[in-house]
Amino acid sequence: MHVLILGGTTEARRLAEMLAAEAPDLKVTNSLAGRVAAPRLPPGEVRIGGFGGAEGLAEWLGAHDVDVLIDATHPFAGTISFNAATAAAMAHVPLLALRRPGWVPGQGDVWHETGSLEEAAGLLPTLGRRVFLTTGRMGLAAFAHLEDLWFLVRSVDAPEPPHPARMEVLLDRGPFTLDGEREVLLRHGIDVVVTKDSGGAATAPKLTAAREAGLPVVVVRRPPVPEGVPSVADSRQAADWISDRLEQGTFRAAD
Repeated sequence: MHVLILGGTTEARRLAEMLAAEAPDLKVTNSLAGRVAAPRLPPGEVRIGGFGGAEGLAEWLGAHDVDVLIDATHPFAGTISFNAATAAAMAHVPLLALRRPGWVPGQGDVWHETGSLEEAAGLLPTLGRRVFLTTGRMGLAAFAHLEDLWFLVRSVDAPEPPHPARMEVLLDRGPFTLDGEREVLLRHGIDVVVTKDSGGAATAPKLTAAREAGLPVVVVRRPPVPEGVPSVADSRQAADWISDRLEQGTFRAAD
């Protein structure tokens, strides 16, 4: 049996580790988009790069005898989830979405939710002057016109222009600690935080640190996902779903 995991997330890597330990005879291919220069590689075969849209992915599924497709991509990957749904239907391959739950504001949080990075940029001048921008290196062009604000940009790899002129780059990779996030906010004099609603525990401590400091947080809402795709919230549930299909012999059957 052959499982293709569209990954690049912590959950995708954990799923691959579980399958390697619990179902060693299962062939697992991990697909990474290639946006990070030195990604943490999961066990199993690794494929890096795009497929050429939904039709290209459907052709790949058929050519490589994929029995089940797991969409464990980042919540803001967007297009790939719709391509996965279309390709799975075209190739008659069962599809499961592994989607980590989004964050929920708690008591004391000062959140400003927006639908895009552009909307987030529009809010910033009314909220603060020193911005902790934790949306990654992609999309910095949305903030490039804010010449009066100073940005601390945290990303795994160095960003490329266009980006804000007044900017310091912090190259780092999660998971992050609460003490570490407190220190970042204090050391850089941050007065507003910008984040995408990525969910998960690895990058959540910044939200707690901002709450403690009474700082506003601009939260970019997630993009829509395909309807009608079965989904689970964590890697354990995904591994159990795959195990159940193995036992039932329901791979390669159209749902």
